[in-house]
Amino acid sequence: MRQIADLHIHSKYSRACSRELNLENIEKTCRIKGVDIIATGDFTFPDWFKSINEELEEIEDTGLYKLKRKQDGKIKFLLSTELALIYKKYDKVRRIHIMLHAPNLKAVKELNDYLDKRYNIRSDGRPILGMGAEELTELCLKIDPGFLIYPAHIWTPWFAVFGSKSGFNSMEECFGDWTSHIYAYETGLSSDPEMNWRLSALDKLTLLSSSDAHSLPNIAREANVFELNKVSYSEIYNVIKNKATAFKPLPDRKSYLDYTIEFYPEEGMYHLDGHRNCGVCFSPEETKKNKCICPKCKKDLVIGVMNRVQELADRPAGFKPEGTPGFKKIVELDKIVAEVFNVKSRNSKRVQAEYANLIKKIGTEMKILLDEPLDNLKKMAQPLIVEGIKRAREGSVIIKPGFDGQYGSVKIFSDKEKQINKQQKLF
Repeated sequence: MRQIADLHIHSKYSRACSRELNLENIEKTCRIKGVDIIATGDFTFPDWFKSINEELEEIEDTGLYKLKRKQDGKIKFLLSTELALIYKKYDKVRRIHIMLHAPNLKAVKELNDYLDKRYNIRSDGRPILGMGAEELTELCLKIDPGFLIYPAHIWTPWFAVFGSKSGFNSMEECFGDWTSHIYAYETGLSSDPEMNWRLSALDKLTLLSSSDAHSLPNIAREANVFELNKVSYSEIYNVIKNKATAFKPLPDRKSYLDYTIEFYPEEGMYHLDGHRNCGVCFSPEETKKNKCICPKCKKDLVIGVMNRVQELADRPAGFKPEGTPGFKKIVELDKIVAEVFNVKSRNSKRVQAEYANLIKKIGTEMKILLDEPLDNLKKMAQPLIVEGIKRAREGSVIIKPGFDGQYGSVKIFSDKEKQINKQQKLF
């Protein structure tokens, strides 16, 4: 059974996150988007954990949960959180983000009780802990060996295991003796699978992509597509642990990770190097020529993901490890509609009305973006919207890369095409 899973989102209790991120709204959005399994996010935050306990119930001993008032159980919640660790190792301050998935509420409660006595987990949905990755891994696995632990958005400069500002050069440096218990990594928005395949040390781990959504519209901008014979936490855990793919599925049930759904990495906030305040955006080659110094303010540039990948890579661009799942890049449907309508905001009433119309006529957003044949789409959607979906599927897009915390942009139509379309509409 195909299951689209977004394993990393946040709640309304995380800093810089939408107040609309409650369990009911998340569930509703997943139905529209076509997401089958969604992270709860933020389970260490007491008020959010209370909501999880009161509003969700386990689905038949699966380790997955559903809203109590929704009997169909179509949308499954997986207990998840992201933690920020700030600590010193090898005489350097490290700042990394770690993903945790828990097998049951009992394990979450025990972890929360431990952390609440020693750290401030009540100030933010994604708490900052003064503990190392090794200590956290040992703690979780002693509470319950079913915890799944792996580094989030591994290349991001400021808070990531390979981040240029405060990370490491290998998983072993970060996780030490507990490295063998790390089974996965998250690519993050600013990198895609092809970039990660350049580092052979990652081959033994399962590549995961999730949205890190801070608002409802961003759910499933990245996600994972599993084929599961049994839809349960333990099945997902085993697929990830055993790096099961279509080429080598789980031997007993033939479950596997089929492919990942990807954000165009150039659109990510840290794809290239630069200085946002100075308007300086450099490729790795340009950064090297300028000796990592901003030519305007003469301060250090923020080294982005592409540069860091090239620094650690031991393979050429374009290399694909044997037996690796593929990926599909998307441009979110409301962004395509906004561009067709020449509207700046994807949240405009006109864009959202057309978005809702397409969902009602055709199906979920993932179905429209990934699966629905173009000939069928032409019968139900405006020609330019269909052309936008076609170009996004083909990768025929116009990209302005992001850098130093500033999102890049991915456009479907050129300015010339937009002008022609505008003139045609006038007549």
